[in-house]
Amino acid sequence: MKIVAIYGSPRKGGNTDTLLKKAVEGAILAGAQVDEFFLRDMKISPCLEIYACKEDGRCAIKDDFQKIFNAISDSKGIIVASPVFLYGVSAQLKAFIDRCQSRWVKKYVIDGVPFGRERFNRLGLLISVGASHGKRLFDGVLLTVRYFMDAIDTKLWKSLLYRGLEDKDDVLKHEEYLVEALNAGQQLVLAIERTKFVF
Repeated sequence: MKIVAIYGSPRKGGNTDTLLKKAVEGAILAGAQVDEFFLRDMKISPCLEIYACKEDGRCAIKDDFQKIFNAISDSKGIIVASPVFLYGVSAQLKAFIDRCQSRWVKKYVIDGVPFGRERFNRLGLLISVGASHGKRLFDGVLLTVRYFMDAIDTKLWKSLLYRGLEDKDDVLKHEEYLVEALNAGQQLVLAIERTKFVF
């Protein structure tokens, strides 16, 4: 089983990276093959809204986006991690997500899938980290990731949302968070094995 892990934090080795590494470790322990992508080290243009994707649902911009998306297409699971920036995902992750507008065009314009009809062939896990304790801290992140996953035929299976983590190693003070992320990676693999996908 293949799973894709997308590291959306611009900060290397911070709380978001640490938690995603634990989830990846859990998925590997459960028998999955995991392809890891660190967006901060990749060249991914934002969407230029040229709509060449209306021809065949493929983005016309040639950069590292295709490498990640090809891996997603061959996967049964995806784990996405991002810190919170102004109630949204990081700029690095948002640029990648916006490029998946091409898949939204493929699904809803070219293929004509009716809005609201459930269709998915993989499960997704979200990990997000925020510094404050605001009640609605993750609202923007959740909305963005849900629509992103819908566009790529993925069902958001679980979200791990952590408040009060700001300095680079804050998460190391919370062993329970690390254990939860490890377990979530394992459970994602088990959930994929049990899931009847909807096409």
